Amino acid sequence: MVIHGGYDVLDDGPGSDRRVRIALENGAVFEGRGFGASVASAGEVVFNTAMGGYQEALTDPSYTGQILVMTASEIGNYGVNSEDFESDAIAVAGFVIRDHSRVRSNHRADDHLHRWLETAGIPGLADLDTRAIVRMLRDEGAMRGVIESDESVSDAALVARARGLGSMSGSNLAAEVGATEPGEFTEGLGEWSHAITERADVDRPLVVVALDCGAKRNIYRNLRERGCVVRIMAHDTPAAVLQAAFAGGEVDGLFVSNGPGDPAAVETTIETLRVVSGQIPTFGICLGHQLLALALGAKTYKLKFGHRGANQPVRCELTGQVEITSQNHGFCVDEASLAAVGGDVTHRHLNDGTVAGFRHLERPLFSVQYHPEASPGPHDSAYLFDAFVRMMRSRKPLQKKDFHVIRPGTTPADQLVTP
Repeated sequence: MVIHGGYDVLDDGPGSDRRVRIALENGAVFEGRGFGASVASAGEVVFNTAMGGYQEALTDPSYTGQILVMTASEIGNYGVNSEDFESDAIAVAGFVIRDHSRVRSNHRADDHLHRWLETAGIPGLADLDTRAIVRMLRDEGAMRGVIESDESVSDAALVARARGLGSMSGSNLAAEVGATEPGEFTEGLGEWSHAITERADVDRPLVVVALDCGAKRNIYRNLRERGCVVRIMAHDTPAAVLQAAFAGGEVDGLFVSNGPGDPAAVETTIETLRVVSGQIPTFGICLGHQLLALALGAKTYKLKFGHRGANQPVRCELTGQVEITSQNHGFCVDEASLAAVGGDVTHRHLNDGTVAGFRHLERPLFSVQYHPEASPGPHDSAYLFDAFVRMMRSRKPLQKKDFHVIRPGTTPADQLVTP
């Protein structure tokens, strides 16, 4: 490593020019320069449109079983640091980018992207036409694919291998990455804390049970920053355990986390939520949003290529306010089936009109398909954590006013004219 006062450059080592291929199930094969671990890998190939935040994305458990393609042209220029991880390990099966920066310029960084991936055993692929891959995924949908550095394997064999992979539909990956033991999350937002309007009472903190299906840490940090005690439980915790804790006054609210895979395959959690929904004030994010909808009796379906990025526009249907959001999902809630079981759409994705959030008009329950905790991404939707705090206090369904962004020293009327 060569130091250049304020930044450093990763030395080219042995094998730095190794050629690596990615093959898709439609027969397309792309060749580029390998970095990270020199191993074969396979998974569903998806893309993310964020300009930054690659290490948060790489450690998001929702990417389990997937090869991630970034649309941003240069990746790795600010290195990686352990403070910004969203889980204990890299979640993706592989990483595909246009330009792998050999320069790391960031005072917070403690490693290079290449070495981090190499240590974790995750292959990377650069110097190829990522725009062509992304256009293919947009036109034909997310596809199964394989990464291979062994030049002796033919292109035809790689394509056949990709076609032989299992589908993401029907996969219960939450069982693989979710918490298996109960615990308590104690970390707050620290220096990244922003203005928060709702906090639990210091002498009577609100206790949130989190059904962990593969949660991002920043969700829990946001709850902690609002004065909540966050008790993590396995995603398949029986309904009777939750009911007893709530009835005994030990718990004030239930959170259902994000996670990977097909929501319809997480049957145990759906059954638990079917029993407790409406009894305990409940908030769901991403996979948790889908599981709550399924528990009510709605249906989910797989999107063509999903929504992944930190620049996804969403409109709150109750206030008219547009939020730029962070998203990472490949499945969606069917709107007609949601309405049939009493779900009221609160948020809508403006790119394709799909359901991005809902509430129940008679039960203290709401959820969003996107990530209000960001990391990476904007903080436009952080008010949803405040709404959850208010719902836990009242134990009543959320009202229209609860979806207004309320900043310190202001009222909803100061900021927004409701249509």
